[in-house]
Amino acid sequence: MRVLYVYCHPLADSFHAAIRTEALAALADTGHDVDLLDLYAEGFDPVLTAERRRVYHDPARNRRNNATYADRLAAAEGLIVQFPTWSFGPPAMLKGWFDRMFGPGIALDLSDPAHAKPMLHNIRCVSGISTYGRPRWQAIAMADPPRKIVTRYLPWFTARRTRVRYHALYHMNMATADQRARFLATVGQAMRAF
Repeated sequence: MRVLYVYCHPLADSFHAAIRTEALAALADTGHDVDLLDLYAEGFDPVLTAERRRVYHDPARNRRNNATYADRLAAAEGLIVQFPTWSFGPPAMLKGWFDRMFGPGIALDLSDPAHAKPMLHNIRCVSGISTYGRPRWQAIAMADPPRKIVTRYLPWFTARRTRVRYHALYHMNMATADQRARFLATVGQAMRAF
């Protein structure tokens, strides 16, 4: 399967880097063709500028403005997003990627605004991998927006019956080395089954 792996973390020596290494190795072990999109390393511009916003509802121009990343998304059969949860949401860099990629002419057909239609029928599997600095009960109290983005929002744009998985390490700031190792193993196992 061709997988677009969207990675969003600025530090090369972070626990997220270790998660990414484990996930990519597991995907490679099972023969997936992975396109790693490291938003920070590639210098992705998350800003929906005034000019980009002006042409947002023009599908051809919106796609042209985002062609490099839109083409990578259109080529994928699976989508994995990996990110830390900051302020009970995804980092601004990833939120900007969502804002730019999940719009008209890329992931959404708005030719009839009353009946928006998903366009990413090529994607059959969606998975999210995230860490939280707070315990799960606090994320639940805040309605856990990152989980909902991955399990509800992203799949809406994809094929019917898209398989969706979400893997989270809550209260990471208090996690022991053993808990982190178990989470790495869980991610590796999940990626082998992707």
